[in-house]
Amino acid sequence: MRIRVVRAARIVRDGGVIAYPTEAVYGLGCLPRDERAVRRVLAIKRRSWRKGLVLIGADIEQLAPYVVLPPEPQLSAVLASWPGPHTWVLDARAGVPRSITGARRSVAVRVTAHPLAAALCRAVGDALVSTSANVSRRPPHKSVLRLRRELGRRVDYVLAGPLGGLARPTVIRDARSGRLVRP
Repeated sequence: MRIRVVRAARIVRDGGVIAYPTEAVYGLGCLPRDERAVRRVLAIKRRSWRKGLVLIGADIEQLAPYVVLPPEPQLSAVLASWPGPHTWVLDARAGVPRSITGARRSVAVRVTAHPLAAALCRAVGDALVSTSANVSRRPPHKSVLRLRRELGRRVDYVLAGPLGGLARPTVIRDARSGRLVRP
């Protein structure tokens, strides 16, 4: 497994796009500041950049270059949920690409508890884009075989592994308002 994670990380650092398991479905990933790779992810999904993208990290330090942590008591709620299947919308730091924020002043982030996804983030040494590996409006992939059939030639590598066991993608909540963005 370690060899495959190292290979996937090298591909990402070299500007590639990969598919990898997350808490509920396979995700598409690349480096958030690699505009060419982000454009490829959006093209694979046939998704508008205006929707923005989720970032995951192995720890809060990997997300810190992209977000401004909220004040208390919101900060305690965010930190208490991580690592885990909780995605939070936080204020974006200056310079985060518009393709990540969707031209908003915020970005959705998560410290993942998925062991393979976290190992991948550690091996890359940065946060990763984490959007479901599917064409928009089609069901997200839970099977590596179906993923390879639909998207296999469009991604540079598929890091196969078990999903985290959630029935659906993670809940997204706005840490600033407490509003539920995606149930």
